[in-house]
Amino acid sequence: LLHQAGKRNWQKFLHSHQLWRTESGPRRLELFAHATDFCGSAPTVKAKSQLALALVCLLLTVDQQLDLYRKRIEELFNRHPDHDLFGSLPGAGPKLAPRLLAEIGDDRQRFGDDAQALQCLAGTAPVTRRTGKAHGEPPRWPCHQRWACDKHLRHAIYLFAEQSLRQCAWADIYYRHHRDKGRSHADALRRLGQRWLKIIHRMWMDRKPYDPMLHNENQLKHGSWVLQLNPN
Repeated sequence: LLHQAGKRNWQKFLHSHQLWRTESGPRRLELFAHATDFCGSAPTVKAKSQLALALVCLLLTVDQQLDLYRKRIEELFNRHPDHDLFGSLPGAGPKLAPRLLAEIGDDRQRFGDDAQALQCLAGTAPVTRRTGKAHGEPPRWPCHQRWACDKHLRHAIYLFAEQSLRQCAWADIYYRHHRDKGRSHADALRRLGQRWLKIIHRMWMDRKPYDPMLHNENQLKHGSWVLQLNPN
C-alpha cells in the first residue's frame, strides 16, 4: 500500500499528522520507498496482519485512558492557584504548563530566594571540573553537564525551552547566538533553560505571571547583551 500511494501522498500523510521533521522526514520517505523489501511470505503476512489489528485495538484502548488522564490533569491544573503563573509561559501550552507546575511544586520555601538551587535540581547549572592533581594546561572543557539532578524536571525544562523559541523573540535570539558559537542543539537549549529557570523562579516567588513587556524593560534596564543582538 505504501508503494502504491507514492511519494506525494507519503509527504501529505506526514505533514497532516504533524510527523514531518527536517531531520527525519527524508529518512522516512526513503524507508517508504523500500517498503516492499520488508514483505515476507504470504502466511507470514496474514499472521502479522492479525497481530497488527490486535495491536491497533490495544492502542485505541490506551488512547481512551490517556484522554481520561488528560482531562483529569486539566481539571486539577485549572483549579490550582498557580495556574495563571505557569500558563503564562510562552510555549508551555496545556501539556508543559501542568508538567512544570507538578515538577516544581508550590512550596515557596523549597529553593529559597536564590534560583541556583532550582537550576541545579533541573540540571541546567553546569558543574566545574576541579582536581588537586591536575598539572600543565587546563582542560579544554572546564565545565560539564550536571548529571545528578531531577531527570523529569530536566526533560520538562528542555521541552519548554524548545517550544519557547517559536513564541519568544529573545529566547530565539539567545538560542541562535549559542548555536552560532558552535554549541550543539541540546547545549544551547540547556543554556536557554538555565535562563528561563531564573525567570520562572522570580515569577514563582513573586506569584506573578510572565509579562513580556516587563521582562523587556528589565533587559533594557540592565543592558542585556541579548537586546544588542536583536536587529529590531
